[in-house]
Amino acid sequence: MSSLRFHLVKEAFSHAPVCVKAPEKRTSDYFGMNVFNRDKMSKYLSKETFKIVTDAIDNGTPLNRDIASHVAAGMKMWAMEMGATHYTHWFHPLTDGTAEKHDSFIEHAGKGLVTEEFEGKLLAQQEPDASSFPSGGIRNTFEARGYTAWDPSSPAFIVDDTLCIPTIFISYTGEALDYKTPLLRALAAVDKAASETCRFFDPAVKKVQSNLGWEQEYFLVDDSLYCARPDLMLTGRTLMGHESAKNQQLEDHYFGSIPARVAAFMKDLEFEGYKLGLPLKTRHNEVAPNQFELAPIYEETNLAVDHNLLVMDVMHRVAKRHNFRVLMHEKPFAGINGSGKHNNWSLSTNTGVNLFSPGKTAEGNLMFVTFLVNTLMAVYKNNAVLKASIASATNEHRLGANEAPPAIISAFLGTQLTQVLEKLEASTSDEAIKFDAKGVLHLNVGQIPELLLDNTDRNRTSPFAFTGNRFEFRAIGSSANCASAMTALNTAVAAQLVEFNAEVNKRIAAGEKKEKALFAVVREYAKQSKPIRFDGNGYCDEWKAEAKERGLDCEVSVPVQYDAYLKPDVVKMFTNLGVLTDKELHARNEVKWETYTKKIQIEARVLGDLAMNHIIPVATRYQSSLLDNVYKLKNLYEPSKFERLASEKLHLIEEIEGYVDAVQTM
Repeated sequence: MSSLRFHLVKEAFSHAPVCVKAPEKRTSDYFGMNVFNRDKMSKYLSKETFKIVTDAIDNGTPLNRDIASHVAAGMKMWAMEMGATHYTHWFHPLTDGTAEKHDSFIEHAGKGLVTEEFEGKLLAQQEPDASSFPSGGIRNTFEARGYTAWDPSSPAFIVDDTLCIPTIFISYTGEALDYKTPLLRALAAVDKAASETCRFFDPAVKKVQSNLGWEQEYFLVDDSLYCARPDLMLTGRTLMGHESAKNQQLEDHYFGSIPARVAAFMKDLEFEGYKLGLPLKTRHNEVAPNQFELAPIYEETNLAVDHNLLVMDVMHRVAKRHNFRVLMHEKPFAGINGSGKHNNWSLSTNTGVNLFSPGKTAEGNLMFVTFLVNTLMAVYKNNAVLKASIASATNEHRLGANEAPPAIISAFLGTQLTQVLEKLEASTSDEAIKFDAKGVLHLNVGQIPELLLDNTDRNRTSPFAFTGNRFEFRAIGSSANCASAMTALNTAVAAQLVEFNAEVNKRIAAGEKKEKALFAVVREYAKQSKPIRFDGNGYCDEWKAEAKERGLDCEVSVPVQYDAYLKPDVVKMFTNLGVLTDKELHARNEVKWETYTKKIQIEARVLGDLAMNHIIPVATRYQSSLLDNVYKLKNLYEPSKFERLASEKLHLIEEIEGYVDAVQTM
């Protein structure tokens, strides 16, 4: 094994940067070339079909089978011109990745000939085996039927020679068996609730969109060294080993000069990503050695989730061309930082307003404070669910360490916004809501219009931080599907806004002026949600004690954290909004518990194999070498000198035997 390692180290050093060239001089010239986006649709679909499809994408209106047939014809024509020979329904089962089954376009044409066909029914629906994917008991082997159904809001794309069609995945009886279905339901729920809230301020608002900008952290390891580690290959992390004398203690890797081989990989990745319409924006060294980050421009949440899963797949494929392996595990190496995936989340209206950006008028600021406080209230009520949404066997290695957010969900606002909310809490409606002679509203709760993007500090220990015009949910793991966290967050906010709208409407119906009704409810929510606000050090032990006193969820066991999904009020929230049924919630928890158990079992088996097949043989060889040395010392020296020279070796021989015996009897 030792000689093999020396050989592999030599091989790793022989790997040179791969030469990569941009497809075109300007990114805009080839961006989205492999995507059936609006530009392609306008060319390959009739004007009527194009209008109906774009309306479905923008407003969620359903598409009938006739329209699907027209879209399928145009999509097939474009795909075949691009060299595609197959198609697949691309979906997100309850596993760590995506799933796809490739079918050729060919059909019998008679007399031994074939022709290429792609009908609307093949675009709209397919039938994979639902019993072969995690279902939490919803599907048995003798109940295998499941359906994938086209999601027109996420454009089809081509990878190699295959047309990939984003779809949802449901069982024969209609239950969601994927991440995308509940996410789409949650996004529809927050759209409906937030649009109603916005119309208190602007009747022109017809739609509210959830936005997501993810930050993907990852490690790169040379392919030769990766293949020398069975634990890395089978579990994604090293289960044993020795820390390097120099790791990240000098703090010289973060934002450092990107190594040539890595830079070539990053460029190649970006070129491939741009072809697939991925708006990749940022690349840089992260804190730990060989750790890096990739981040795009934010997008609509459903599309952003699809793009994150797609880029993770592209990263693995591109890395092999550069003799690298990508590690997405949250903690692949002990002693250095692990990897996360910050989710920057915001809401925006069809009128172009970011609901988490302070307004330019008092009414705009009241709307900003309304959404800010309702989000805090949603996080406060559902902090246990949000934590459960990001909990996993891999992420628990990272959360709570002095490198990542703690395993307690709290919200950071910064000094200025905290002062605004404190003044709001202390004010009455009459004091805060003023109208001048012209009927112009004045909101006397602090100088919100002066709040700039950099007027809120960055608290790296906060799992849910306001960063100027969005909230940054930092607890998500690097290998996770963002849909889980985004489904929980958007559902919680939607439920909170539904409650808020009802309370405000009740006050208005009782004769209270709209602005004062809004302010009164917002002020009450600001008071109630105060326990979730924490601007201090989330790493300290004092915070753990204080969080418990505040009534926040402090559970650290991942399997127990999943129970938050099954609390009656949480089940009611998901079912009332139509995001997940009681049956679906229980099934998903069964999948999570099973996945957690299996990952721990795999690690235990790999660790046992490494110990028995690699560690113990090396230990016994070293023990034999010591015994040989002791034997020769005994033959060479007189007893008194022998005892002095061999005592340490004899002690080490016994110590090794003790360790070997302990490992063998585990």
